[in-house]
Amino acid sequence: MKDELLFCPLGGSGEIGMNMNLFGYGQPSNHKWIMVDIGVTFADDTIPGVDLIYPDPGFIVERKDNLLGIVLTHAHEDHIGAIAHLWPKLKCKIFATPFTALLIREKFNEKQIDINNDLQIVELNGTVNLEPFEIEYITLTHSILEPNGLRIKTPAGVILHTGDWKVDPNPLIGENINDKRLKEIGNEGVLAMICDSTNVFSAGRSGSELDVRKSMLNVMSRLKKRIIITSFASNVARMETAFYCAEQIGRQISLVGRSMHRIYKAARQCGYLKNTIEPIDPREAKNFSREKIVYLCTGSQGEPMGAMMRISSYVHPDVYIEQGDAVIFSSKIIPGNEKKLYKLHNQLVKDGIEVISEETDFVHVSGHPNREDLKDMYQWVKPKCVIPVHGEHRHMIEHISFAKEMQVPHPVQVENGDIVKLYPGEKPEVYDKAPSGKLYLDGNVSVDPDAQSIKDRKNLGANGYLEVTLIITSKGSIHSNPVLSFRGLPIDDKDEFVYGLEYEIEKTSRTFKIESRQQEHNLIDALKIVCRKFSKEKTGKKPFTNINLVRI
Repeated sequence: MKDELLFCPLGGSGEIGMNMNLFGYGQPSNHKWIMVDIGVTFADDTIPGVDLIYPDPGFIVERKDNLLGIVLTHAHEDHIGAIAHLWPKLKCKIFATPFTALLIREKFNEKQIDINNDLQIVELNGTVNLEPFEIEYITLTHSILEPNGLRIKTPAGVILHTGDWKVDPNPLIGENINDKRLKEIGNEGVLAMICDSTNVFSAGRSGSELDVRKSMLNVMSRLKKRIIITSFASNVARMETAFYCAEQIGRQISLVGRSMHRIYKAARQCGYLKNTIEPIDPREAKNFSREKIVYLCTGSQGEPMGAMMRISSYVHPDVYIEQGDAVIFSSKIIPGNEKKLYKLHNQLVKDGIEVISEETDFVHVSGHPNREDLKDMYQWVKPKCVIPVHGEHRHMIEHISFAKEMQVPHPVQVENGDIVKLYPGEKPEVYDKAPSGKLYLDGNVSVDPDAQSIKDRKNLGANGYLEVTLIITSKGSIHSNPVLSFRGLPIDDKDEFVYGLEYEIEKTSRTFKIESRQQEHNLIDALKIVCRKFSKEKTGKKPFTNINLVRI
């Protein structure tokens, strides 16, 4: 029987975020696996109390004895964010370049897990040998330090997994895209390319960090008062641009927000940001006049706890903003964040603060490939098969059309859980389905999306809470008034509501004699129905209701 070469995305195909991809090779009953990336996505307001969502790794957890390692392409949260949560279920080797490795080590330190024996640092353009996979890291350009594509060589042929990338002729920090090596790989022959789809709808090129720097310098030169720039902390080239522009216009710079400090420190440790001015502590920056300081802060997506939101709400302990100041949003508006971001923009404008964003000025370029960038990659690599990932369904379907335009013989459309047989066979195709899904990080516990804790919290959020405590005498009769407690109910007249509810409870209770456990359960069920019905009549809400019976 021939060995098989398989590809299976568990996350990131059908959504942007929480990337997790598997490659398998071997006999049908005994594949060896590698995992590429292990990311998260961020929850929205529809799931109260949950911050992080990541792919359900159940399929590979069952095969963990055959999992040779987790290979990481770069350090964005949608590619590494789940590692400290899920690694304890997998307990395998982790491979990453120095900057990514540094950020991962921090994640494990926070969870008090010693990862030193399992984390292996790969040099840029280095190789990892995990028989039967030979993996070569290829330096690309993206909106973070050390982004890598992976050339995965197997006995059945070569796969190029692009990770996140763009073609940036002037990335400012880090190496240029290694197009020389990509062309060589293309000439050697590529069985399949797994490729980023994020910007497939965008014409032209995604642009260069150098062009953003020139434009930012023009924008900042005309601003006379305090300047606040908000950007993704992980975009170190943009961070360096903020430092550069501040120096050029004769200002000091101060970093605000935990992740801004964390990334700055990590970049310095890895030998980047060597020729920049020293940042000023935000507590000291208060002593500078407003035309002499630039703040670079987190919260570019309007996150409630981000530094930018706290500054605009005038609750930040160190950064004060006033009329005539300017805020530069040097980042993309991520789909889904429009509402909270425009609310933030409106608040700032209302307070007499100038808002500069990608809608008004050239202050941001994407880290993902536009159509012309994709064209370059296709022409260099010349793959026989393309599998679009890293996109919603609309992106990936458009990417399939693009691949056909580029005359790729076998584009394959996938979604999470699809198992593609790349070899053997006439052509690559989806031939099986792995269980896939999402896990929510609820507090510090991983739960299913239909977990009772999530359902209860949604119910509480929508309908409020009612608790009734009844005291039962030793003879089984119900003693005095019930004790009532409620939250989140729109009650007009509290006394009228309480008296009415007490009356209904007593009326129902009178019909019960409490002499056995079963009768207790029957009374609880009857009271729940009565209380919710009464509440619905008076308030329009059916609250989450809890009945306590206390025997004395």
